[in-house]
Amino acid sequence: MVTIKVSLVLLLIMAESDTKQRIKQAANDLVMQYGIRSVSMDDIAAKLGISKKTIYLYFKDKDELVDEIVGDIIVNNRYECNADRDRAENAIHEIFLVMDMMAEMFTAMNPGILFDMQKYHPATFKKFLKHKNEFLYNVCRENLERGIQEELYRPDLAVDILCRYRVETMFIPFNPDFQQSLKYNLAKIEEEIIIHFLFGLVSLKGYKLVMKYWQQRETKKN
Repeated sequence: MVTIKVSLVLLLIMAESDTKQRIKQAANDLVMQYGIRSVSMDDIAAKLGISKKTIYLYFKDKDELVDEIVGDIIVNNRYECNADRDRAENAIHEIFLVMDMMAEMFTAMNPGILFDMQKYHPATFKKFLKHKNEFLYNVCRENLERGIQEELYRPDLAVDILCRYRVETMFIPFNPDFQQSLKYNLAKIEEEIIIHFLFGLVSLKGYKLVMKYWQQRETKKN
């Protein structure tokens, strides 16, 4: 009897966890496509075919839901950045792996997400800024230091300046003023910014390697 009760409890916990995850996934998909402000709890409920009341069983309000979505994105981004670093053949290869990751992430992303987060969900935006200014900055710093050691980047690089510059340029495409005159998606804009940054880092040895990886990447596209 005890075993049956324990099993039922576990099943209920798993069912609740699955429902919560489904809500977060549906909300994430809608937010990525339409932006944060444009997506309501009614939209999420409609996408899942459940009542809005059910959503409120798991999230007290939209602010909490957005915070959990962004939290999951940050955790996933940290995992992927660490995985790219560990499997990269060298510092330049790591940059190309990051380009692939960003292409997948940004292709269908609504560029107004950061503006919406900053204006309507400031606590979540603060969490995002911490991730940007600490984790992403350190990822960039480790890559530059690795590239210098491998003699793929110039030895005279001002690492602190360039890391801060890189982290800031990563999010320039999300600026509404920057987007107005451009007809490219976020993924294309990010690719151009990254490759421009990379060519400014490399030594002659590194330049040849960039061209090798770039040609391989273009061949895969075609």
